[in-house]
Amino acid sequence: MKEFMTTKEVVGPLILVTDCGDVGYGEVAEITMPDGQTRHAMVLQTSHDLALLQVFEGTSGINPGTTRVRFTAKPLQIGLTPDMIGRVFDGLGRPKDGGPVPIPKKRVSINGSPLNPVSRAYPNEFISTGISAIDGLNTLVRGQKLPIFSGAGLPHARIAAQIARQATISTGEEFSVVFAALGVTFEEANFFIEGLKATGADARSVLFINLASDPVIERIAIPRMALSCAEYLAFELGYHVLVIMTDMTNYCEALREIGAARREIPGRRGYPGYMYTDLASLYERAGRIRDKKGSITQMPILTMPDDDKTHPIPDLTGYITEGQIMLSRSLERAGVYPPIDVLPSLSRLRDKGIGDGKTREDHADLSSQLFASYARGREARELAVILGESALSPIDVTYVRFAEEFEKRFVSQGEFEDRNITATLELGWELLSILPKAELKRVHKEFLEKYGKA
Repeated sequence: MKEFMTTKEVVGPLILVTDCGDVGYGEVAEITMPDGQTRHAMVLQTSHDLALLQVFEGTSGINPGTTRVRFTAKPLQIGLTPDMIGRVFDGLGRPKDGGPVPIPKKRVSINGSPLNPVSRAYPNEFISTGISAIDGLNTLVRGQKLPIFSGAGLPHARIAAQIARQATISTGEEFSVVFAALGVTFEEANFFIEGLKATGADARSVLFINLASDPVIERIAIPRMALSCAEYLAFELGYHVLVIMTDMTNYCEALREIGAARREIPGRRGYPGYMYTDLASLYERAGRIRDKKGSITQMPILTMPDDDKTHPIPDLTGYITEGQIMLSRSLERAGVYPPIDVLPSLSRLRDKGIGDGKTREDHADLSSQLFASYARGREARELAVILGESALSPIDVTYVRFAEEFEKRFVSQGEFEDRNITATLELGWELLSILPKAELKRVHKEFLEKYGKA
C-alpha cells in the first residue's frame, strides 16, 4: 500500500488527493498528520488519478503537502460476532459502553450484498409491538419495512424505545433488536440505553449510537453498520431481527451536507438527486430469504420538516416502504400517547400477518370495523364543530362518543403498558359494544356472536 503526499485542497470535511493512481469508490484511507496522529477517511469520488475523501475525525490540522495519505484497498468494514448482542457501539462499530473490543468471527463490508429477488420469501408472520394502534390496525409483519412518520417535538423517541423494549414474536424463536440512533443528543442516547437496561431488553439488543456532535460521515455509515450486524444475526445465526433507525431525517441532512461540500447539483429542496437510490439501498436490506431461518424487519423513524408529508424525505420513504405509521400533533396536544393517527396510517402487509394461527380469526373483521367506525366518528365530530352538536342525528352522536372512547382507551396507553394481541382485540370488541349491532356491518355474524360484547 503506497503513501501519497499529494493533498491539494481541503474543503470542510473533504480533502482532494491527486496523482494517486487507481483508487476504488468507498475505499478506506489512513491519514497521517505531521505529528504522527492518524485519522481515517473514505473515498467519495474518483476520477482518473484524483480522489475526493471524507475524513471521519474532521479536517482540522490537515495541511496540503505535509499530510500523508495511505489507501487500504478495502471498503469500510465491520467485525461481526455473536458477542455483539447486549453491547453499545459508535458509528464506526467501536465499543461505546466501556467493555472490551469483541473478537470478530468475520469482517464484512458495511455495504452488504444485494439479495436475489427470486430468493426472497414473502413476509407473512406477526410481530407484536405491544402497542394496540400498531398491532390491532397496522400490523407489523416479519420482513416488512414499516416507517414511523413523526414531527418535531412529537414523542417518537419514546415510541421507538417502547417498541424496542416490548417487541416479541410468538413462535419462541431467537429474537433480537438492532437499534441505530443517528444524530441524537447525549440525553436521547442515554434515554435509549437506560430504557432498555431498565427492562432487561438490552440483553437481546445491539445499539449503534451516533451523537449530533459526531462527524457527519459516521451518520452515513451507522445505518449500514446496523444492517450488516442484522444480516449476520438473521441469515447466519438464525435470529429474527427488528431494526429500528431514528432519525432518518438526520441521515438525509448529512447526505445534503456532503453533497453541498462536493458542490453537487442539488435536487428537490437541496437534497441530492440520488437520495431515493441511497435510501432504497438501506430499506431494501429488510426481508426474508428462502431456506433461511431468520428475518430482518425495519422500522425507520423520521421527522417530517414542517409536518409536511410531501417533503422529499417522507415522500421517497413512502415509495420504498410498505406503509407508514403517522403521528398526530392534535392527538399529542389532547394528551394521547402514543399519538398514532390510525386513519392515514397503513400497513400494506397487514393481512398477511394476521388471522387464525397468527393472531386470531376475528382480527381482520375487527380491524376493518374499528377503522370504519372511527372514520365516521371523526367525520361526525368535525361536522359538530361546524354546525353544532344539535345538528347531529342520534346515531352520529353515538359515533362521536365511539371516536372519543377509541382515542382514550384503544390508541392511548401507558409508555410502559405492554398489551398482547388478545388484550388489544378484546378491547376493540368492548369499544364496538358502544355502537348498535345493526351498525357492525363489517363483522361476520359468527365472530359477532363468539367475541362481541353485549
